[in-house]
Parts: sequence; structure tokens; C-alpha cells
Amino acid sequence: MLARKLLPKGTFSKTLGCILFLSILKVEPAFSLPKGITPAEIQPWKEWTYSLALQAATWGAPLVTMYALRYSDSLSPNAKGSPNTIWHMENIVTPELSKQAHYVTPNVNVIYGFGFMDLHQEPIIVEVPDSHNRYYMVQVVDMWTNAFAYLGGKASDFKKGKYALVGPGWEGDLPPEVKRVDCPTPWVLLQPRVHIYVDGKLDLEGAKTILNAITTTGIAKYTGKPSPETPQYNYPAPHPSNPDLSVSTLSFKDPLEFWELLVEAMNENPPPDDQISALLPMFKPLGIELGKPWDRTKVPKLVALVMEHTAEKIGNVLSHLPLDTTYQGASFPPMTIGNPKTDYRTRAVVARIGLTANIPEEAVYWIYLHDKDKDLLTGKKKYIMNFKEGIPYYEPGFWSITMYDAKTNYTINNPINRYMLGSDTPELKKNKDGSFTIYIQKDSPGKDKESNWLPCPSGPFYLIPRSYLPKPEAIDLLKDPKSWPVPAVVPVD
Repeated sequence: MLARKLLPKGTFSKTLGCILFLSILKVEPAFSLPKGITPAEIQPWKEWTYSLALQAATWGAPLVTMYALRYSDSLSPNAKGSPNTIWHMENIVTPELSKQAHYVTPNVNVIYGFGFMDLHQEPIIVEVPDSHNRYYMVQVVDMWTNAFAYLGGKASDFKKGKYALVGPGWEGDLPPEVKRVDCPTPWVLLQPRVHIYVDGKLDLEGAKTILNAITTTGIAKYTGKPSPETPQYNYPAPHPSNPDLSVSTLSFKDPLEFWELLVEAMNENPPPDDQISALLPMFKPLGIELGKPWDRTKVPKLVALVMEHTAEKIGNVLSHLPLDTTYQGASFPPMTIGNPKTDYRTRAVVARIGLTANIPEEAVYWIYLHDKDKDLLTGKKKYIMNFKEGIPYYEPGFWSITMYDAKTNYTINNPINRYMLGSDTPELKKNKDGSFTIYIQKDSPGKDKESNWLPCPSGPFYLIPRSYLPKPEAIDLLKDPKSWPVPAVVPVD
């Protein structure tokens, strides 16, 4: 509280005067400004600090997002499931369920599971079912949002399998029937997705059966030994400025909490050794050091003011950055999506607008924020998209294009409860050559066109096309968007 009195919200823009800067310089914290700095040097120092803080926030934003999601899903008083279990969403991610999950830009062709695994004490055995060729996957994501492994689904040809998630530094023997998966961080997220349609017909109960068959068991219990004592988790709780929004917005009541959570999560889930040696020394002037908490009282006031400003802006900045290549008003990610490792910008942008995106071999995505005239998409206008064909995929996968509210990053309430169009939409009207037009607007385009209507909100929105089990020509879009007939979003009267 003392620090918030020192750094009231919004004070960054009021600190440009040299008098205040000079008073700040009278403080002698652990991480001090250069000795003998003059008033003329303060502005360059402030700009350099902002640049450094922006890079540190870009690097650390995915980790803070995962920390907040873990708290919401597994550790809060209202947690959906305890650590080392998988909680199951009861339906597709409607706007209402989006608020419960706090999960950004969900796929509505699947039903989700979420399970944070704590590997500090022992490996976790994950068993996956034979789906009889129904699409599902179990994505494994480290706390830095790298999808480093897949269990079941395509990885096991949709057959049964047993896997052992092994944390860093664990030594011991595994049962011979399980496949070892070494995890880079002691906490990981299991995220199953199960396709809810069969031949264009909704089969939610069948999807739930497969989801329920994905199980987790500690190795001690699995081998008939006493389980270790359940640990007490005392991680600091995040305090979002709007609890109804997804954790990816990175908006906290106290912006400096971003940095406290970043260092808390980093100390618990250290980055790879090369980042420890190459990046962390650069962030030391911000008070960021491995093995130490971030202490706002030991950071110079000027530095803390800049860091507060950076934390306030980082969510919005990341939500507007392009992914990699722009074509036809769409932004395409690079091939590093899903497992970006040191591609920090892609990692941060994807965590902001598409948390836990998959690797291209599993799924291909891109995003429309603009129409063909490069104007932001808004429900104040009407649009069409002309597809020459659906996005290529292999069976039992699927393709879709889904509508999202740009303010909440959730799906949108609408009179026909339709959130996507695609291969799971049998009523989608196509021409004889396989081409089709979809109508994107707030109100009905007319009964004769409602089969191809994708309702939008009255305000800003964005669109995400997807291909699960993508064919090579879909994957090639991430290398060259001109290699396939990508449609533009075209405004109409």
C-alpha cells in the first residue's frame, strides 16, 4: 500500500517535469540511477528504461498470463479443479462459459478440459483413450506457453496411450508401459480438446465420454504406493481490474502487480539457461533477478513509474501487434506459433489473443482485425467473405471461422446462437463449384441467406479461421499467404 501511495495510478504522464525527477533522484535504492546524472540526461534515461521495461514485459507476459490462469482454474477459492486433475467444460465456450474459464479466443468446435499439473513431487501418469477415429488432442504447455508435447489424438493415431509427465530434476524408474515426457517447467498445463460434431451433427455426450476418459494419476498411486502429502499452495493471488475479462488482458488493479507476479512465477518456473545468462542481466536495472522477489521499494521511483506505465499498456499493445505477415486484411503467424521458444514477440502476441495456440502440424490459424480497405472490423458495417473452398484438412479434423468480440476476446451472444461457420455446419449453402459466401453483420441478412450468416456484435470484432489436422496447403499459408485463395473481408452497403 505504501508503494501505491508513492505511485498513484496515472502518475506517469505527470512526471515529465525536471523538478519531480530531481526529487526522485534523491532516493538511493538498491538499483540506483547512474551517479551524477544531470537533468538533461533524465529524459533519455526514462526512454531507455521504458524500452527495457517493454522488452521485459513482452518476454514475461505469457508467464504472467499462465500464472493468472492457473490461479483461476486450480488455486483460487472458486477453482474449477485442484492441481493434478482435469476439469471439464460442460459445453462449448459460450460467452457465459468464457467468463467462467477466463480463456481467450476459444474454439467452439470442441469441448475443452483444463488441468494444471504440479510435477514438483512426482511424475503424473496421463492415460488417453481410443476415440475410434474421433478427433481429439491433449496439448501439453509449459508455463511459458510453449506446446512442447501432444498426448493421444494424432500423436497416437487416436488410439489408447499412457504417458508420464516428468518434472525437471526428477530421478526414478517409470513403469515400462508408459512413455516418458520430460517437462521444461515444474508446472505444466494439460489442455484436452474433443471435437463435438460427428458428420455435421452435434454429439456433445459422445465428446464428453472421450474427455472423461483422459485421466491423470500420480505415479505413487498408479504403482500402488502411498501418495505424497498434498502441498499447501500460498502463491499470491492476482487482482484483475475486471474479473469478467480473460486473464490474457493482463490488466490489474495495481499495474505494478504485473512485475511482482512475473518474478514470482519466474522463480518458480525458471526460463531456459540461455535466457538466464543472456536476458536476465539486461533486466537487472528493473529489479528483475532470478531467485529474488521483485521489491518495488528497492526500485528507483523513476524506474517504478516507467514500469507502472509499461504494465498498464502491455496488454493493449500486444493485442494490436501484427503476428508476422499481413495479406487480404488478415494477419498470419509465423511457423513458430504454438512452440515459439525464443520468438518472444510471437509468444507474447499469441498469449494475448490466442492463448495456448497449437503448433502448425496440429492446427493452423490466422486472424482478421481489418477489412480489405485496412479499416478495423466493426458491427456498424456489413461484410461478406467469398470462399473458393473450405480450409484444407485431413479427416477426422475440421475447419471453421469463428467470431469474437474485440472488447472481451470472447464469443458473442446472438439471436441464432451461432458462433462459427465451417465444415461442422451442414446448412452452409455452397455453389456447384464448392465456393460459398458468408454474411457478417449484426442483423439477419434475410431468411434466404441466414444459413451463411455469421452474426457480429454492434462494436469491434475479429475473426479466426482454423484448420485442425491441416493439409500441407493450409500449413503453407504461414509461409506464403498467397499460396491459397485467402478471402478478404469486404464491406458492403
